[in-house]
Amino acid sequence: MFAGFLRVYFFVGCFRSLGLLVISLFFPIMVSAADSPQSEPVTELDPMVVTATKTPVPLSQVTSAVEVITEESMQRRNSRTIVDAINLSQGVATFSSGGPGTTNTVRIRGGTSAQTLVLIDGAIVNSATLGEYNFGTLTTDNIESVTVLRGAQSMLWGSDAAGGVVDIRTKRGTGDPVARIFSEYGSYNSIREGGSFAGQMGPVDFSATLTRWDMTKFSSINYRRGATERDAFRNWQASSLLGVKGPWDGRLELTFRWINNDIDLDSSSTFGGPFDVFKAKSTGKQFIYSGSYHQPMTDWWDQKITLAHAQETLISQAGDNQRSITTGLESTPGAFGNSDIRTKSNRIEWQSNFQIGKPFLLTLGYQYREQLGENKGTFSEKKLSSNAGFAQLQLNLFDRFFATGGFRQDSYNTFGDATTYRVTGAYLLKETGTKIRTSYATGFRAPSINELFFPNFGNANLKPEKSQSFDVGIDQEFWGKRLTVSGGYFWNRYRQLIVTAFDPVGCAPFTTFGFCAQNIGSAKSQGWEGSAKLILAEGYQYMKLLDLQGQYTYTITRDLETGSRLPRWPVHQGSVIMTYQPIAPLSFTGTFRYVGSRYNTTGDQQRLPDYYVLNFSAAYNITSSMQGYVRVDNILNRHYEEVLYFGTPVRSVFGGIRVTFDLPVSKPSSASGNS
Repeated sequence: MFAGFLRVYFFVGCFRSLGLLVISLFFPIMVSAADSPQSEPVTELDPMVVTATKTPVPLSQVTSAVEVITEESMQRRNSRTIVDAINLSQGVATFSSGGPGTTNTVRIRGGTSAQTLVLIDGAIVNSATLGEYNFGTLTTDNIESVTVLRGAQSMLWGSDAAGGVVDIRTKRGTGDPVARIFSEYGSYNSIREGGSFAGQMGPVDFSATLTRWDMTKFSSINYRRGATERDAFRNWQASSLLGVKGPWDGRLELTFRWINNDIDLDSSSTFGGPFDVFKAKSTGKQFIYSGSYHQPMTDWWDQKITLAHAQETLISQAGDNQRSITTGLESTPGAFGNSDIRTKSNRIEWQSNFQIGKPFLLTLGYQYREQLGENKGTFSEKKLSSNAGFAQLQLNLFDRFFATGGFRQDSYNTFGDATTYRVTGAYLLKETGTKIRTSYATGFRAPSINELFFPNFGNANLKPEKSQSFDVGIDQEFWGKRLTVSGGYFWNRYRQLIVTAFDPVGCAPFTTFGFCAQNIGSAKSQGWEGSAKLILAEGYQYMKLLDLQGQYTYTITRDLETGSRLPRWPVHQGSVIMTYQPIAPLSFTGTFRYVGSRYNTTGDQQRLPDYYVLNFSAAYNITSSMQGYVRVDNILNRHYEEVLYFGTPVRSVFGGIRVTFDLPVSKPSSASGNS
């Protein structure tokens, strides 16, 4: 423990010293750039955030802890997957079970992956059977933004948002129609290629993408532990967004996303494992549809209706043979490794917004949510459904004082009712660029279908998990937004957690083995979050842009039943991103990610050491329509595991090219446009 503390202290000290050195070296450049009339001014638009209130609010006025990851930042880093994009965010922990395509989950502020609600274009994609969402196959293709909302958000979003929300939005077409193609090759025989087109023609905007990704030489179980078989990953994805302007400033939006993948698997079974499994595979298909229509009725009243559907089929094959990497013994995989799981999720929501005078905005809404799941040969289709009503009042006084307050009532067909509420507030001192914010909220997570109905495990009497969340923070701008700093404290309490318990008496109605799901867990998490973004230089010769941003999260977690830390949660984690653009066509981006030591399972068992990873990417615009790029992951070739026994990439190199060209479409003449 003392050695671990020394490593963390050394890391923090080095990071602080590096920051002071960088500021001391570049402070004169920053000051002269701010004062020089020849330098380009910093013009950073205030992004609009919808996820925090379900209405568009400028980021500077948002009262919740939120981070928006844009398409531009994902492209700078050459992020291939959504996890690549968000694992550098504060308060977020990601866990990969063996590389691209395998299970990859996201947790926020000490919560579980099932307490993180994930939406794609308004469709809830959390699994109906497991409760969590697997990010392992979701790429960044045609993604416009990813919004991470930290803290309990069930008042607006319902179940599964007890820890936070990840909201993913498909790209909206703008400007003249263009087409793009790309091709990439790299380590592990990785081949990525695809094409897209996007643009706007009169009242219609559109975007569509089709991509393919193959990889054949990455072992799910860590090859350093003796795994010899290399596991393949094959992935196809398509997505589209069609927007149509309606009368009186209305807008119709239709989105679609299709994900098809084949993944070779290994097993972490505790019965003699983990195993290097031969010919085990999983085939998955996801279809995500959503449609929404927003219509202003008057200058003080507007309405929106959303219909969304997500479905997934996951067929797994146990394999022909397996070898334990701890004992070397070979055996035949059990038949329980064969499964055919099919889930569906439907969401219908109506929302009405009323502007009451200048300072008040009242939002009223109704949501119907339905989840269906079956495991063929194990249990037939089961259904979870709920009806919910919510109300929220937003206050904006003189663009300085902001507050929200609201409550929600959910009624489920399985356990009854759940009531949640949230209050937030912020004060913006424009003269100094200072915003102080705070929030308090409650949340809940409904039991999943597996927890309720899985044979010899499910407990039909389960109640929802409950959470309480509090945070307070400050956001500060300096030097005309050249430096932005954010810091804050958070606290979470989780009650009625659903855990697997050995209770032959209490579990007797549901199982003959004595193990079943029960509401007996309780936990808490608390800590500090901090981030900074610094524009070191801008508008200089051979230094068109140089900026640095970073974040650090300190998280203390406790299982209140045992006193031990929560599984896989590091106390310390941080990241740094540096972008350097010497000339307009050329840019470099380096990322550094540190994750502290943690325990793989409950009871402070199976300790995993801390690790850090350094990545690098560069892009060069060969012409106005052609770009070449290269990305190097894990430059220092660090050996580490995010989940015990599962592999992570060694030093890997990838290179590709992107080509953009105009689509041959006719444009309306100016004469017809003026007629």
